Amino acid sequence: MTQKPRIAVIIGTTRDSRFGHVPAQWIFDKAQARGDWDVELVDIKDFDLPLFNEMASNAWMPSSDERAVAWQKKVASFDGYIFVTAEYNRSIPASLKNALDQSYVDWNHKAFGIVSYGSVGGTRAAEHLRTIGIELQMASARAGVHIGGGDFFTVHPLGGNPQPMSAIEGSIGPSATAMLDDLDWWTRATMAARA
Repeated sequence: MTQKPRIAVIIGTTRDSRFGHVPAQWIFDKAQARGDWDVELVDIKDFDLPLFNEMASNAWMPSSDERAVAWQKKVASFDGYIFVTAEYNRSIPASLKNALDQSYVDWNHKAFGIVSYGSVGGTRAAEHLRTIGIELQMASARAGVHIGGGDFFTVHPLGGNPQPMSAIEGSIGPSATAMLDDLDWWTRATMAARA
C-alpha cells in the first residue's frame, strides 16, 4: 500500500493583522477533504524564526540556532507543501523568504502549490515564489489559486465587510481543485523518486 503523502499548508505571513489564516484554513479544508493526504496547517509565526544568521545554508553545514533546527525538522516531516502568501511590494513576505532560506535541504526534491492573494491576485509573489522553489530544487504545481480584484475585496477586511471564503468559491474553487490535483501528482512522483 502506498504511503499517504504528508502535506503542509504553510501560512507565510506573521503580522498581527494578517489575513493569511483565512485562505489557509480554506485550502486546508479542501486538501483534507480529499481523504488521500495527511494535511497539517503550519504557521511559521509559531516558530519565532530569527533572521537567517547562520555561517551557511544547511546544505553546507548544520544550523546552530535551535529555532532554525526545529523548523527544519518540521519541514522535513512533509512530502509536499501549499504556500499561502500575500504579495508585499511585488514579492513574497520577508517572513516566508526567511523560512525558505532557513531550511534548504529539507525542501529538496519535493513539490509545492501556491495560494496567493492581493490586489492582482498575488500573481507576482507567486511567480517569485516559483523561482525560489527552483533554487530549492522543488517541483511547482502549474495551477495556482490567485485571490485578487473583486474577490479579494469581498473576503478581505479592506473591502469593509469581509465575507467568508465561500462567497468567492465559484471563481476560485476550480483553480483550487486543479492546483491540488497537480500537487498530488508531483508529490507522489517526487516521493517515488526519493524512495
